[in-house]
Amino acid sequence: MFGIMIYHLAKIAAWEAAQKNASYRGTDADRVDGFLHFSTASQIAESARKHRAGETDLILLAVDEAALGDELVWEESRGGKLFPHIYGDVAVDSVVSATPLPLGPTGEHVFPDLE
Repeated sequence: MFGIMIYHLAKIAAWEAAQKNASYRGTDADRVDGFLHFSTASQIAESARKHRAGETDLILLAVDEAALGDELVWEESRGGKLFPHIYGDVAVDSVVSATPLPLGPTGEHVFPDLE
């Protein structure tokens, strides 16, 4: 049984590299900010619209927050809402699923059903 799932929008190439290295380092923007940007199920679609609109090479990573320990910090961000931020790399074996995110007919990403 899993706890709360949190989600990250990864580039396909970065995820493929992570699988070879057993560790996901995040995006260039994550590294500049000093943490990996994650979202909850209710936040991820808006994060995609705001930060990744039109990108065709994305994979949605789902991670059980319980697997992350002290590196996971919930911090205020967009609109004062709490967002999960990970200060460190994510072990590939802590990723529960990696789902391609195609663009739908409206140009927005098509998400699977999320918890």
